[in-house]
Amino acid sequence: MSGRRPLTRLLLALAAAVLALDLATKVAVVATVERGENIRLLGGAVYLTHLRNTGAAFSFAEGFTVVFTVVALAVVVVIVRTAQRLFSTAWAVALGLVLGGAIGNLIDRIFREPGFLRGGVVDFVSVFGPNGEVWPVFNVADSAIVCGGLLGAFLALRGIDFDGSRASADDAR
Repeated sequence: MSGRRPLTRLLLALAAAVLALDLATKVAVVATVERGENIRLLGGAVYLTHLRNTGAAFSFAEGFTVVFTVVALAVVVVIVRTAQRLFSTAWAVALGLVLGGAIGNLIDRIFREPGFLRGGVVDFVSVFGPNGEVWPVFNVADSAIVCGGLLGAFLALRGIDFDGSRASADDAR
């Protein structure tokens, strides 16, 4: 690894891109779609549905917004601290997606109503039916977190470390 640089810039650039896209879409939805309104797109395959989620993913455990805010802050800190040991492009992508999504939803929890650390996350994509009838309503940040998490799980199952090396069979035991 001598002479190699950690992929911190890739991680941060991807996180910034996810965050920018997430914030832009949320601003557009808040400005143009009334809460509870459903705008049918792609023949009903997708609906824009402006909702506020004070729970975790899929509106689980509403009322624990402060806990989710603290967890999101911890995730951000861990990813930023890990960035200096990151030499795997795939891990940089996975963690960049999770970091950007976590910060996007964290901004909502900090700055949106009903107040500091208790704000509702703006969710607006509903697939195959309005109002999350078929699948829970989500946003760009949620999508990035899920995609990054799935990629990270795949890399971990394949034994790929943050430095890009593969864990040996002895390490797995």
